[in-house]
Amino acid sequence: MNERTWPHRSETSHFSTLQFPIKNSTRKHENSTSKSIRVRQFRPSSSSRRSDQFRDFAALPNDVLTKIAANFSLPNLQAASLVCKSWRDGLRPLREAMLFLRWGKRFKHGRGGVQPNIEKALDSFLKGAARGSTLAMVDAGLVLWEMGKKEEGVALYRKAAELGDPAGQCNLGISYLQAEPPNMKEAVKWLYQASLAGYVRGQYQLALCLHRGSGMNQNLPEAAKWYLRAAEGGYVRAMYNVSLCYSLGTGFSQNHRHSRKWMKRAADHGHRKAQFEHGLSLFSEGQMMKAVVYLELAARGGETAAAHVKNVILQQLPPPSQERALSLADNWRPLPSSR
Repeated sequence: MNERTWPHRSETSHFSTLQFPIKNSTRKHENSTSKSIRVRQFRPSSSSRRSDQFRDFAALPNDVLTKIAANFSLPNLQAASLVCKSWRDGLRPLREAMLFLRWGKRFKHGRGGVQPNIEKALDSFLKGAARGSTLAMVDAGLVLWEMGKKEEGVALYRKAAELGDPAGQCNLGISYLQAEPPNMKEAVKWLYQASLAGYVRGQYQLALCLHRGSGMNQNLPEAAKWYLRAAEGGYVRAMYNVSLCYSLGTGFSQNHRHSRKWMKRAADHGHRKAQFEHGLSLFSEGQMMKAVVYLELAARGGETAAAHVKNVILQQLPPPSQERALSLADNWRPLPSSR
């Protein structure tokens, strides 16, 4: 599914008593003793409370339990299955779904000693989805979308989204954006839900809608806020857009120091346009070798203009510095990101 970047435009006691003065110390001791005995008689033991809690857990219907745990990962499912026997039995289909999900990813990407096979991948994802896993629903929906079966894919996105899966909500929102004609109201609704759940891709897409005024009134401060949240969550495109927001004073007060910080972060995470612009910034400051490294990376990523500038700078450097800069580019690796 294609995405656009920068738009073009205290507990209390259960008992209470009245205090009466008692002169006889013996009787006072007896009363206090009997009082403590009465309290102990009415206070349930910790083991009793614990067993009541387990009975409450066990009474949860399996269909409700499955909906609650629909977007759980395997470690979370394994932990939840330890709560009680009823949960262990009720969550068995979702644990099985995780196995199908794993095999689906192996077939899709050719991992774990198997050859890539998109049909087998889809079959595994659909079996996981049939057992209630929203993770498998989203993966099956994506495969169907890429195969051109968009309606079937969107149906699975919607099912996952309605069960509270942030990835499903985001993909459903993007599907509405790319529909003919686009349904901006539904798109924004689902992207907002994904964003509130902390899904960085949804936050970025919501920011784009706010920036363009798509499906809502244009709101640049709100757009900049969601760009920043996505950037702080590791979304590279959002890092680049945050830099532009600070540079141009769009949604934020203009701040060139913050702009440069986010531009460098985007460049270090592999954003080719950010590498180009950061390289130009370094060149303007006279940091020739560093400039060559970033410009070379941008050129390798497809920024043709970066190659021209890099060649101009290389002519000003002695051969050892040229070799050193290009060696640094060869050994460079992007920082991990959320894409």
